[in-house]
Amino acid sequence: MTIVIFAMNQKGFAVVERLLQVSPTNLKVVGARDSNVQRDFYEEIKGACHKCGVPFLDRSEAKGLAPEYAITVGWRWIIRDCRELIVFHDSLLPRYRGFAPLPTALLNGDDEVGVTALFGDDDYDCGDIIAQKRLHIRYPVKVQEVIDLITPLYTELADEIVNAILAGSPLKGIPQDEAKASYSQWRDEDDYRIDWSRDAHEIKRFSDAVGYPYSGASSELGNALVRILDTSVEPDVKIEGRVPGKVMFIRDGLPIVACGTGMLRLLDVRDGNGSSLLPLAKFRSRFK
Repeated sequence: MTIVIFAMNQKGFAVVERLLQVSPTNLKVVGARDSNVQRDFYEEIKGACHKCGVPFLDRSEAKGLAPEYAITVGWRWIIRDCRELIVFHDSLLPRYRGFAPLPTALLNGDDEVGVTALFGDDDYDCGDIIAQKRLHIRYPVKVQEVIDLITPLYTELADEIVNAILAGSPLKGIPQDEAKASYSQWRDEDDYRIDWSRDAHEIKRFSDAVGYPYSGASSELGNALVRILDTSVEPDVKIEGRVPGKVMFIRDGLPIVACGTGMLRLLDVRDGNGSSLLPLAKFRSRFK
């Protein structure tokens, strides 16, 4: 019996590493590059397979595989011609079906996130749930911190499911409650732009939720796109005729920006080449 793992990103790499320890003779791995994150772990996944002598295929080479069992972790494409497809999804389904569910959960301030293993279905993330694992979080928290904490849950779940398959134990699923279903939309560059009219706490949570390994929160400064990668909330002051996005103070060399409500200290601002823009070239700076 061969189980094909379709794996991407840090969580996919961790699952592949774990399963290579469990049963390398039963595995085949398919990987793909991801231009939407700063580090896609493609080479790490490929290298781990080669080290253990496990077949690795790029997505472009994987047509016509028709595996008996397939497990996807971080995978973005439809898998066809598979008798049993198991999908690992980055949320506690039925909430956040679709794209980038973890950043969406963090943007919403959820105090619990997790991973769901489910059977593949014609509509994405609608199949019966095999198992779930949960993680409680506290804010402020950056998305990379949550990824680091949630990755072991992926490996535990993968270990349990693969051991069940190899033991011949049938996998059972529970139908999702459609009344509780919600969806998370895909994101592009427009979705990284900061809305300075919002509350400072919301903007900080936004910056934390879309930071590394994603592109990072963005703003316009002097007709150039910049990335705001780290912030802290400051006590508010009364501003007459408040204009969000304007630098109000410079303290310890760092700009403090007026938000719709509240103030935000900018701790890490980068240009398009990744170079720091702090201290700012001029005090009278406006972020748009």
